[in-house]
Amino acid sequence: MAPKKKTKSDAEKKAELQILQREEEERMRREQEEAKIQAGLEEAAKLEKERLEQEMMAKLAAKDRERRELAELHSLEQKFFSAEQWKIDYRAHAKWEHYLSCDENPDPTVLREINTFMSLWREDQNKDIKLVMEKGEQVLNLIEKLQLLLLDASSNQLTEKEIVQYQESILELQNLLHEKYNGATEHLLKTACMYEDSETGNMHAVIKDKNVTFCIWVNLKKKVRFKSHMFCDAQHGFDLPKSLAVSSVAVRILHTHYDHVSPLWLQCQSVPKLEVLDSKELIQDSKDDVEPGEEGNKANEDPSMPVKEEPSMPAEEKTCGRRKSVVSFQENISSIADVNETGEEAEKKSEILDISSLSLAQEPLIQEETSEKEEPKPDENIVDLQQFVPVGGVYHIDALQVPRQVKRIKDWSMVELHNVGLEAYPYPPEEAEDATHPPIEITLRLSDNVMYFATPVIARWEPAGQQWRTDDIGNITYETAEKSITFKMGAFHTIALLQDAHINMPYQGWELQPTGTDEALLIVTTVFAMIHIQIKGNQCMLSSVVVEEKQVLSHITGKWISPLNLREVLKKAGVNIFPGERSYTYLSLNKKVSEHLKAESVKDWSLYLFNGQKAQKLKITESSEAFSEEREEDSEFHSTIYHMLKDFSSKEAIDKVETASFLFTDVVYQLLLATRVLTYS
Repeated sequence: MAPKKKTKSDAEKKAELQILQREEEERMRREQEEAKIQAGLEEAAKLEKERLEQEMMAKLAAKDRERRELAELHSLEQKFFSAEQWKIDYRAHAKWEHYLSCDENPDPTVLREINTFMSLWREDQNKDIKLVMEKGEQVLNLIEKLQLLLLDASSNQLTEKEIVQYQESILELQNLLHEKYNGATEHLLKTACMYEDSETGNMHAVIKDKNVTFCIWVNLKKKVRFKSHMFCDAQHGFDLPKSLAVSSVAVRILHTHYDHVSPLWLQCQSVPKLEVLDSKELIQDSKDDVEPGEEGNKANEDPSMPVKEEPSMPAEEKTCGRRKSVVSFQENISSIADVNETGEEAEKKSEILDISSLSLAQEPLIQEETSEKEEPKPDENIVDLQQFVPVGGVYHIDALQVPRQVKRIKDWSMVELHNVGLEAYPYPPEEAEDATHPPIEITLRLSDNVMYFATPVIARWEPAGQQWRTDDIGNITYETAEKSITFKMGAFHTIALLQDAHINMPYQGWELQPTGTDEALLIVTTVFAMIHIQIKGNQCMLSSVVVEEKQVLSHITGKWISPLNLREVLKKAGVNIFPGERSYTYLSLNKKVSEHLKAESVKDWSLYLFNGQKAQKLKITESSEAFSEEREEDSEFHSTIYHMLKDFSSKEAIDKVETASFLFTDVVYQLLLATRVLTYS
């Protein structure tokens, strides 16, 4: 029989439980003490690390101050001063050569010469349209010279008096040129019966050169079945309401491949300038405030065209009414300068570039006085010319009164003379303001020399408000392959096709490659195009524009011109890679840089950060998953990006920079300043 198993008493069980509890409490106490000690050690290590980091930053700051980098930067600026002096000497030499050559072309900067030129042409009574076109090319060249001088006003060291003089000359030349086209139109209308078409009995003609396409149709027979017409040589056309088809009316589509309608400030908008900031400016914070706006600028899609429009004014009155005065131009430039001041501070000092995209409707340039309490509501139909810009010129679409026709009596030609000038045909009629009238349908063939990367915005010019508007236009059909656009409008208007100024921004990428001594290749890649610009000496050349793997715009490639000329040529062709004063309000942006020594692609990129106060190399790489401002180990910081790059650049690269000619350096500077690839990529 087995022995009986002993059992623990309750007292023994309780004693063992107490022992276990004391052991557990002791273990927890030891763990807490160890954790406290470990936390203390970690805190001490953290404080020590922060102390060492602060000491390192202090040493780097002291070293940065000792470098006197701003002084060194000022010495580098001497290249730009040398370039400016070279330009001044070059212009003076060119002016003297022009004087010695006794060229029949006037010097547009000499008031006496340009006034004499305009007076002589104004007195010339020859109204042949082809002669007007020939003379018009000379006028356009004079206007272009003055515009380029204004674009580079600071470099040209122009006085305020000279700036106003050039502005006035531009406006007078533009007005005179349009007056001459009106005079030639009037002359054609008086003799329209001499050129009537054998099939329709009406008169139609297309006359064009590289600057203008002139289309005219005269309704001589007044038959409803001929209410529509297509100008085959230009592929512009129209479809008139029946009331006009039986009226003594002429339709003119004058397509000027230039824009003499938009405000002068838009035509002469200069490249934003960057200035080297002193140490006090570098530590200031930007206080730029931007007020959000609403997106607008959409065309009226109502086919019935309910918006009433005043009848077209006589063409000669329109010429006077459509021009801004130089005073208004100066006021608008001042307002842009104010915007530029705050915008540039935001970009240069703090580089805060993640501003939300805005679409502010530009206020009318001529406004009615309002009380201080009442603020005018933004008109969505007014085009914001900081966001949308006219591309491809301007289409003057006019309905005109047909004057009494010339009569042939034997060898004599008799015509009734009226000194009323070119008269507009009112549509809709003035006497029926409340009635609804059918719209006019217009078809326009877009120029092959212009790139439209999206459906253009169609806008009409309002002379009274000096602004482009999108109302009274609808039923828009854009045929991409045919490059034609059809729309309806409630009255006859001056039309422009507008494109988003930032459609090619931000850039997908960019590279600046050396191709030889004082030679380089700038490549800017956008969503739609790849632009190659060669740089050599004091000039640059558009070598190619590639869209969908095809080279386009061959008419402007392969020509050595100045950076300013290149900018205007590309913008005119619809390839805008040049940010404006307010572009930062429409885009959010990043920046990156890498050294180039040879004409080859870069494989390894480095990332740098500049916050307006200091520049530093970042630890992250192109493949990093998240952004971090952590500084690269064993790297320093500097007051400029240039000096930051010197720390990681080879001696060969630095030698190339220091030995480059001042003219080449200046051209590279102008292109980088105009495109702002560091910011808008």
